[in-house]
Amino acid sequence: MSNAPVSLAKALASFDALWSPRIVTQVNDYDVRIAKVEGEHVWHAHDDTDEFFLVLEGELHISLREPEGERTVLLERGSVFTVPRGTQHRPYAPSGAAILMFEPTGTPTTGDRHDEVPAHVDVTTGHVLGALGA
Repeated sequence: MSNAPVSLAKALASFDALWSPRIVTQVNDYDVRIAKVEGEHVWHAHDDTDEFFLVLEGELHISLREPEGERTVLLERGSVFTVPRGTQHRPYAPSGAAILMFEPTGTPTTGDRHDEVPAHVDVTTGHVLGALGA
């Protein structure tokens, strides 16, 4: 990781792959990842960690399966939301979005428990972003 400032706009412009996060920096044992998303991700859960979302562009919907039932939250540009550990959820962006996530290093994008992963989903723990200054 570089110790130089990172322009999120330049970082987002450097790739086109959907649901394939790029690691822009690290904070202690956490990755700060950005991703372009469109359509549906898979239902999944992270057993040991919460998952933080910040919408940079567009809007993101997150469906949640909670003890009280299923609900969907809508995150508009500039909104943040944390999915509690162990909660099944499915992010989707009908019109596309750019998001920032904060997760422990090595956390798979599909969590610990997930539906079948479609071919368009990159199941990595994030790709290190090339050097992009401010």
